[in-house]
Amino acid sequence: MENSKTQETAQATVKYFPLMSQLDKSIKKKKELLDSSLPRYAVRSMLACLFLALGTAIAFYIAIRTQQAIPGLEKMSYAFMFSWSLVMIIFMNAELGTSNMLYMTVGVYRKKVSFGFAAKLLFTCIFFNLIGGVLCGYLLSLTAPFGHLEAGNYMFTGIADKLSKSTLQILVEGMFANIVVNIAVLASMRMKDDAGKIMAIIFIIFIFAFLGFEHVIANFPAFSLAYFASHGTIEGMNAASVLHNLFFTLIGNFVGGGLVMGLGYAWLNKTETSYVD
Repeated sequence: MENSKTQETAQATVKYFPLMSQLDKSIKKKKELLDSSLPRYAVRSMLACLFLALGTAIAFYIAIRTQQAIPGLEKMSYAFMFSWSLVMIIFMNAELGTSNMLYMTVGVYRKKVSFGFAAKLLFTCIFFNLIGGVLCGYLLSLTAPFGHLEAGNYMFTGIADKLSKSTLQILVEGMFANIVVNIAVLASMRMKDDAGKIMAIIFIIFIFAFLGFEHVIANFPAFSLAYFASHGTIEGMNAASVLHNLFFTLIGNFVGGGLVMGLGYAWLNKTETSYVD
């Protein structure tokens, strides 16, 4: 009798708390991975920027060709192809700093990890995202598609526009970018079918990519590829402008992914009612 009640309680937990249960499991896995092997965690973090770099490269290259063939559609083609980056990251179990902002904020709020551990994981993940982004951006700049780009192409002008944004604009766009990214992450967790996950991720990520919002990890390979492909000739691209963008994008991303989505949904689901996610 007691066993049956325990089973019913467990089933109720699965039924009424699927999102938080899945987040808890993911947080536990991330903690075990970092605790057991820093090198493996570092490689998974670098792989996230390998996949982002590939998605960014094909998105920029198709946008450049679209701009030449069908002017006006280049931004749409860029956004669609870039959206596949998160598909690769999620399906290949890579570690992305901006989604970990959500996981670690939830983990601290729900007392699954300490604040110190959360800070350590985020720093480690973002640091190796950066290394992977710069390395992959450089290597891709050596490939044929990016060897002899004309001045004024979609990638060079797009990066110049990013670096000319005001602090407030970067903060707000960073916030919305990571809200969108983590909506895609949470939505994919709710789906059992892989095809459904892919479709949801692509169309959700399309929002921030098409609107040109700022994502700090995506900017690692984007800035690196543009810098090396242009041989440092992009107008306004210098250490100060790049650091300005990355720093305030990072803050905006944390507000959107960590506080709005992570803390927001953790608080919403800390309830005794059946109105939970």
